[in-house]
Amino acid sequence: MPKRLSVAFPPAKYLLSALLVLALGGCQTVGIEDVTGAIGGKSETAGKTDAKADARPNMDALRERYRAKPTDPNVALEYVKALRETGQRAQAVAVMEQAVLAHPSNKALLAGYGRALADNGNFQQAFDVLSRAHTPEDPDWRILSAQGAALDQLGRSEEAQQYYATALKIVPDEPTVLSNLGLSYMLQNNLSKAEQTLGRAYQRNQNDARVRANFALVLGLQGRQAEAENLVKADLPPDQAAAKIAALRQLLTKKQQQAEK
Repeated sequence: MPKRLSVAFPPAKYLLSALLVLALGGCQTVGIEDVTGAIGGKSETAGKTDAKADARPNMDALRERYRAKPTDPNVALEYVKALRETGQRAQAVAVMEQAVLAHPSNKALLAGYGRALADNGNFQQAFDVLSRAHTPEDPDWRILSAQGAALDQLGRSEEAQQYYATALKIVPDEPTVLSNLGLSYMLQNNLSKAEQTLGRAYQRNQNDARVRANFALVLGLQGRQAEAENLVKADLPPDQAAAKIAALRQLLTKKQQQAEK
């Protein structure tokens, strides 16, 4: 029987940052939803090229479009998406702030502003802005999930789980929400419940690297490292698989050392 780890988890921000390395092979240009799929998150499939490389050729044209029409909501959203993908997080916040000032009731802009704030580490402000991006009469499951992710970052996992539960009432078994919820349970050191939830997410979407990374982590934290490594390296080129396995082993080693102190 493999030894099961009893882990005292560090703050949510540390763990989620570590998961960024595991899920995306060390990419430095991603934000909160790239781990959790929190709001409009894109599926990270095996072998996909870095978003930074994909976005770079469009930046000059997008910048010129934005300068020509700085108050156009669609132009602002497109420009901010490119800024986020190229790691320009503070600039993305500034652009969205100006857009929201010009259109304070635009739900899409409020959602984009909340996402940019979360990317930049402004989690309480992100939560507050996202709360303005929808209403109980017209709920958006992506925003509910993003609010939960922000609360997890603030160490308020029990509250976060209420938001995930509400999102799942709208989209039952949505894998990105389940992945968020499973990570939330991990942050509470409830590994059995995390494994159950992440297992459901993985069955729903086995190609999402974030889901696989979260599921692999919870398996590894329970001493099932071989299973975890098989998940991490699934369908990846050998060099990428080796990098992600190394990241997983490093993270598990840190957790084990913390548990032994």
